[in-house]
Amino acid sequence: MAKVEEYRSMDQAQLESALDERREDLFRLRLQIATHQLDDNSQIGKARKDISRILTVLTEKNIAIKAEDVVEG
Repeated sequence: MAKVEEYRSMDQAQLESALDERREDLFRLRLQIATHQLDDNSQIGKARKDISRILTVLTEKNIAIKAEDVVEG
């Protein structure tokens, strides 16, 4: 589980890659829970929170880019 500062230091491509990885992890965790192989159910919540953090940082970066375009244009 990474902190928000770590995600903010990444560029757009790295964030999208991390998002894909965390979504795949969440999918695997859901499969494990369905087959009763997951021992620690809290991992699902952690994965969901990481996904939310990444999406929040991506949104912040997109808003900043749009704000720069408005100021320049």
